[in-house]
Amino acid sequence: MSDYSTLFESVLGLIKLSASAKGLTGLLFDAKPDPNSGTIDHPILSDALKQLDEYFQGKRKDFSIPLDVRGTEFQMKVWNAVAKIGYGSIATYQDISKTIKNPKSMRAVGLANGKNPIPIIIPCHRIIGSNGRLTGYGGGLWRKEWLLCHEGSILV
Repeated sequence: MSDYSTLFESVLGLIKLSASAKGLTGLLFDAKPDPNSGTIDHPILSDALKQLDEYFQGKRKDFSIPLDVRGTEFQMKVWNAVAKIGYGSIATYQDISKTIKNPKSMRAVGLANGKNPIPIIIPCHRIIGSNGRLTGYGGGLWRKEWLLCHEGSILV
């Protein structure tokens, strides 16, 4: 699925970005440098690096990177709903389950959210528990908290 990749040094650590010819396929936290691979000059990756840098500098609130995301029909519904949560906003797993017209699917929404291959761009960090607590984040709760603080969604 991914033909190209590059690394991005962020305040959240080293991030690996992957892309196909169609779009961004992955964003992975805690990437490890690979001495056998260099930065690939690919327009989608170049654009993703630029937009992520602008996001971390507080200059960008929305991403316009083409995506090439693959998942089950249910995962795609969840990720499409999550992608619509705006910068500085939060939603609950229950909100997403209602949005996808499957109101009792909160746990399944959480599982799909946890399998999101492109965090930040598909902003799964903006999903919180119904009790207002930060719950589950594949990149670690400290990153979720940082992202939400960065966007002004929560104050610490």
